[in-house]
Amino acid sequence: MVEQRQFLEVIDRDEAQQRFHNALQLLPLGIELVPLEKALGRILAQDVHSSHNVPSFDRSNYDGYAVQAVDTQGATEELPSSLRLLAESIATAVVPMTEVSSGSAMSVSTGGMIPRGADAIVMIEHTDTVDGNLMIRKTVNSGFGISFAGSDITAGEIVLRQGDLLTSRETGVLAAIGESQVPVYRQPRIGIISTGDEIIPPGDTMQAAMVYDSNARILADAVTELGGLPQVLGIVKDDKQDLQKLLETAIEECDVVLLSGGTSKGEGDISYQVVEALDDPGIVAHGVALKPGKPICLAVTKQKPVVILPGFPTSAIFTFHEFVAPVIRRLAGNAPVYHTQLDAQMAVRVRSEIGRTEYLLVGLVEQPDDDTLIAYPMGKGSGSVTTFSHADGFITIDRHHEIIEAGTRIPVTLLGKQLAVADLVVIGSHCLGLDLLLSTLQQSGTKSKLMTIGSTGGVEAARRGECDLAGVHLLNPAGTGYNEHLLDDSLELIKGYKRTQGILFRKGDNRFLGKGIEKIIELVINDATIHMVNRNQGSGTRILIDQLFNGMESKPTGYSMQSKSHHAVAASVEHGLADWGVAIKGVVSPALEFIPIADEEFDFVIPTSRRDKASVIKFLNALHNPSVREKLAALGFELHSH
Repeated sequence: MVEQRQFLEVIDRDEAQQRFHNALQLLPLGIELVPLEKALGRILAQDVHSSHNVPSFDRSNYDGYAVQAVDTQGATEELPSSLRLLAESIATAVVPMTEVSSGSAMSVSTGGMIPRGADAIVMIEHTDTVDGNLMIRKTVNSGFGISFAGSDITAGEIVLRQGDLLTSRETGVLAAIGESQVPVYRQPRIGIISTGDEIIPPGDTMQAAMVYDSNARILADAVTELGGLPQVLGIVKDDKQDLQKLLETAIEECDVVLLSGGTSKGEGDISYQVVEALDDPGIVAHGVALKPGKPICLAVTKQKPVVILPGFPTSAIFTFHEFVAPVIRRLAGNAPVYHTQLDAQMAVRVRSEIGRTEYLLVGLVEQPDDDTLIAYPMGKGSGSVTTFSHADGFITIDRHHEIIEAGTRIPVTLLGKQLAVADLVVIGSHCLGLDLLLSTLQQSGTKSKLMTIGSTGGVEAARRGECDLAGVHLLNPAGTGYNEHLLDDSLELIKGYKRTQGILFRKGDNRFLGKGIEKIIELVINDATIHMVNRNQGSGTRILIDQLFNGMESKPTGYSMQSKSHHAVAASVEHGLADWGVAIKGVVSPALEFIPIADEEFDFVIPTSRRDKASVIKFLNALHNPSVREKLAALGFELHSH
């Protein structure tokens, strides 16, 4: 009697997978440009930078009147404030020609451009007009009712990263920045062949000893879910020549070929016999110590995977997800994202408006001690599209509630079926260099979550253990250096790089030319016609600005106008919405002049408990990588020696 060997060699799962992967080049298959309307469900192949600001100008959120907020102070229903109503009225797509000065107001429609001089909007329902004057019945604060230029997306900002799955949220972002063509990874073509005399297609009349082909449907849909293009090539009876011919065609036309059934080495197992003839290298594993799934056969030819899956559906789908799905994900450039509802704890105090139900977008991070989810608000306003893309979910604030205190537990509705857990959570200050580092990590498979709430907020989050690292650039109040004073026993400082902060103004503005910092400070304090654009409270730049005006009784015009990024400051100055501001040298365009104030240290604070986390180590390795350092230097950053 001749012994029949059913399998070449039964090996463990890890060994089988290692052999399989070693025989392949597991890289995305290439990049193609597709129309935006065809981009849904695809994987982004390159970082997408915005070429302009969104919004591109300071715009009104309401139908109302552009005013100087100080003119409304003390206004009530009983004692309204009276302002002179200017003749000009600003509709959408209209550039204001008149400046709003103290004691005056200008009519502005929702979406209209804010005229120079105004710093707030009074809603029309809180006003009356009497004899050419505007009667205001409600006090407003500076910045109310205005979406500032670049408050949603700033020019140069990375709005989407390489590897992102393009859902309706991401395609909305691309539309908002005017992209009509999208660079995506080519979808791998997956050939699916069913084998066996007993297999019939669904819809045929069932006969004795026959089996409906369920595997082809399962595999095709699984491929689609993974971002591949299934090519169902039909059913082949147990005829070696027919199968060999179809397999040759499939290998030429497809990137991966799957055969269902015929994995054993018995005389009637045609699939194995045909695949056995392949080379370069051919079969790398046949028989794996799995239950179910032992009969799987893994082969590679012409750098293309050829896999014979077991015929039983349970075994087929199990082994597909174990061995084939990871390969398809790599070839497609990523994996799909999923959706649900979770309880979380608010990180900060949140205000809402009485009388309206509010949906507030949040990002979620885990508290290390008890795995409690912490929700950070991520709203940039009702016109934002990027926040929707970056958020994990939203909370619903009832119309009867004005305040949600920090620490309050509240349900979060996820934007996907499951929470997409980031490998690296970063909270703190934003920087172009940090963007580069995080993009580098994502390209190597490390997903990050970035929430820019300023240096101060980042340090506090790190101290509470809510992030893996915080980007910081905070000057010691004593003036003795950057960031070292933030440390305690729970925190560690990793040196990043130096960057130069300075005053930006438009080329040709003779008011600033030839003046030093002290003279410029004196100028902007004493000349009310010179408008500044400030930074948000809690940011390192805002602290630097406040030190420039320390001890002064008055503040420059526009001091209350806050922008959340260096790019936004540069854009406001370049487009004439402001005359000067403070930002880093890296955002200076050819249309701007730059006067250095100080070199500052942009460093990274890490909770001591997270120092050995794998993703933190990868981040530090990227920071010290020579090619990454060259890119950082090209952006204008001065790197520390290491």
